Amino acid sequence: MTLNTLTKTKDKSKKRVGRGYGSGKGGHTSGRGAKGQKARSKVPLYFEGTPMRKSLIRRIPMLRGKLKNKPVGIKPIIINLKHLVTFKKDQTVSVETLIKNKVLPANAKGLPVKILGDGDLKVALTVTLPTSKSAAKKIKKAGGKIISPTPGVKKKPKTPTPGVKPACAGREVPTPGVIK
Repeated sequence: MTLNTLTKTKDKSKKRVGRGYGSGKGGHTSGRGAKGQKARSKVPLYFEGTPMRKSLIRRIPMLRGKLKNKPVGIKPIIINLKHLVTFKKDQTVSVETLIKNKVLPANAKGLPVKILGDGDLKVALTVTLPTSKSAAKKIKKAGGKIISPTPGVKKKPKTPTPGVKPACAGREVPTPGVIK
């Protein structure tokens, strides 16, 4: 029997900070040192100890308004081809059938899903979800087909920003070689 194999018989209680000199951690300063900004109750998360001119806040871009630290869009749930082995021949792959076959959890009903090409597919399936190029190639090679989830939707042509005029707007542009 050695000391490191003995079972623990007593647990130490947590040190209660700031309860006087008998608490085991400092007296009235409680391990925060003496005075100064960091000895007070709240220090901002971005505090660096420098003037505003060189601080982190001045170095990051200004993002205003609510939800400024939230992601811009919802990322789709990724499903690889190797997860579709539970499907039978000529079955349709959609969010509902993925939930039914327990590939996705039940709370994934309204979330976007995308199929990627990791793994092999040996069964011909009809896919109604967005797919990557490699996944589409493997699905077609196995004899399946891909139905576009939103048929007839085309990308809009890029239009100029409203309120911004071209550089020559409002003035007459002379054509070269013509004298008025």
